[in-house]
Amino acid sequence: MPGTIVGKGAPARCRRKQSARSETVWRRCCGRSARATASKEALEQILQVVRLGLVAGGERLPAERELAERLGISRVTLREVLKVLQDQGLVESRRGRYGGTFVLPRPTDTGEQELRRRIAEVDIEDVLRFREVLEVGAAGLCAAHGLTDERAARLREALAGTQEAPLAEYRRLDTLFHLTLAELSGSPTLTAQYAAVRATVNDLLDCIPLLVRNLEHSQRQHAAMVEAVLEGDADGAREMTREHCAGTAALLRGFLA
Repeated sequence: MPGTIVGKGAPARCRRKQSARSETVWRRCCGRSARATASKEALEQILQVVRLGLVAGGERLPAERELAERLGISRVTLREVLKVLQDQGLVESRRGRYGGTFVLPRPTDTGEQELRRRIAEVDIEDVLRFREVLEVGAAGLCAAHGLTDERAARLREALAGTQEAPLAEYRRLDTLFHLTLAELSGSPTLTAQYAAVRATVNDLLDCIPLLVRNLEHSQRQHAAMVEAVLEGDADGAREMTREHCAGTAALLRGFLA
């Protein structure tokens, strides 16, 4: 598997395909809801989308009218939210024919000190346990209930995206793979909860380096998870997913040891 993760960058056509595949998940994570009527909720939802990498660094957010409609807020409120994100260095506004609001690349491998600062703001053990419960449950549901041919193809495509990813894109496409698995469980509530906890996990993982050896091991686990799901092996899917989540937890704890 060496060489399948590290590359010089995803070609434009690959990025377009990934963007299209993430659209359904994007809508799940940032859909219009009765709660999203204030700037605080809107800010949290856009932050979640950025942390999940559903809009990659350098890519443009949806147009103001569309984004305001998804969030259930006015365009005036949306502009206030975007101003906050711009002040935080997460997005930038560009004018002109190809202008709009663009997501800025997120700093990664920021080190142990930053990791400790971020972990101090969350209950890390609760986050990791909740992630495991949701993801193990999603994998078990997918395997137990089975996937249609179209949904199975989506899962295979998400897996292939991680296998073909250049190193700089790996974490984003890995997130999309796991979000796809959650969504295919058939529970919108599980999907939304998983998106929230995964955004928190990503905020922590961004502080530590990507190690190719770890990624290759992770890829083998991904492939085993997908195989178990597609074969209808619910116990196997749950066990492999639990092992995979344990690996992420051990990685974070290892950097804090």
